[in-house]
Amino acid sequence: MLETKQIGDWTGILIRLKNANLVMIVAEKGFVGCGYFNVEAADKKEDAMAIVTDVKTLDDVLNAQITKVSSKAREFGVTEGMTGKEALNLLS
Repeated sequence: MLETKQIGDWTGILIRLKNANLVMIVAEKGFVGCGYFNVEAADKKEDAMAIVTDVKTLDDVLNAQITKVSSKAREFGVTEGMTGKEALNLLS
């Protein structure tokens, strides 16, 4: 099942899979997503992306700490340890 939700200027996307949820919130310059996403792939495409883990909901993404950051996201000031919301503000 696919769910989308506007969160201010951001778009939240949640896909319910059999064993877990694939969750991401997209901002203008990049996105914050769950551990299903791959930083190395984002770096190859020069996409700004930050990873949060152990998340099941869009609220979890906003409140979880960033664990991995693509090179492009780092250029916008995103770093490990900040919250998903803080990262999304930098990617807006």
